[in-house]
Amino acid sequence: MPKKIRSKSIRVVALGGGTGLSMLLRGLKEYIARPEDTRANKLALQVNAIVTVTDDGGSSGRLRREYSILPPGDIRNCMVALSPDEALLSKLFQYRFPGTGPGLAGHSFGNLFLTALTHVTGDFPEAVRLSGKVLATRGRIFPSTAENVTLKATLDNGQTVAGETRISRSRRKIRRVRLSPAKPRPLTEALSAIAEADLILLGPGSLYTSIIPNLLVRGIAEAIAHSRAKRLYIANLMTQPGETQGYSLADHIRAIYEHTGGPLFDAAVINRAPAPMEILRRYRRQGAEPVDASLEELRAMGLKYITGNLLQRGKVIRHNERRLAQLIMNYYACGE
Repeated sequence: MPKKIRSKSIRVVALGGGTGLSMLLRGLKEYIARPEDTRANKLALQVNAIVTVTDDGGSSGRLRREYSILPPGDIRNCMVALSPDEALLSKLFQYRFPGTGPGLAGHSFGNLFLTALTHVTGDFPEAVRLSGKVLATRGRIFPSTAENVTLKATLDNGQTVAGETRISRSRRKIRRVRLSPAKPRPLTEALSAIAEADLILLGPGSLYTSIIPNLLVRGIAEAIAHSRAKRLYIANLMTQPGETQGYSLADHIRAIYEHTGGPLFDAAVINRAPAPMEILRRYRRQGAEPVDASLEELRAMGLKYITGNLLQRGKVIRHNERRLAQLIMNYYACGE
């Protein structure tokens, strides 16, 4: 059972994108007290998610190109993650129209809803806020910027690749990523959430396409660096072919620091459970390996670390959202 948390009101900010952020939010949601829940050991957890907006693939990419809106997919997944599990509307938002080709095929209803509401209100962040009310989300979700930005990467051969999808498919090591236009304006609400946070979480997620892009938005990395909150980096379970092939945990953190200009974290969250060998063999054939915890390097960097059995048993290697949230909350409770 989770330890009793020392505070009745904990303000949490989680930054990222892709499936990693929505998984983390589903775990944290269990710690948010419902208004009707009067049990003394429930938390008044306030969760804010800051989501990267560089996706240019699939349904999100099509809507972005055709209707000049920010990519809605990652934000939709986060809204559903924080909505009541039993809600029919959550299932509706995740419904994807079958088939291939033009028209509705391949689009999710939630993406279309956010696109329509953006055109009605004239403002994507406002559309996100109103959609959260429709879904009764138990937290706030912000795009990191309202500007239409493109992610660009310089690869180890000197080539520049533009677009998140092309970067992910390149299979070459990445030297550096940047946003175009550079240093876009952040949402004021996102900066305020960071400034007021008691706990800041980054990861898990693709290092160069989900984590770092948020930190390249003007003021966000600086706000985290100056925060008095506990700041945790949640380590990925596996490396990614090309993007982080051969990276240890320390390498991931060094890459973040090189892009932001200085230390951001107090501790790292690390899985200690081994994955089944038959699943690892399949991942290795694709060029992925378990992320080396590199504990000595972390200590040399002045970082603490917390470990636990965070592996979700199944055919793919992923975090167990409940155990991950419990480990994070216990760390906060201990006041380390």
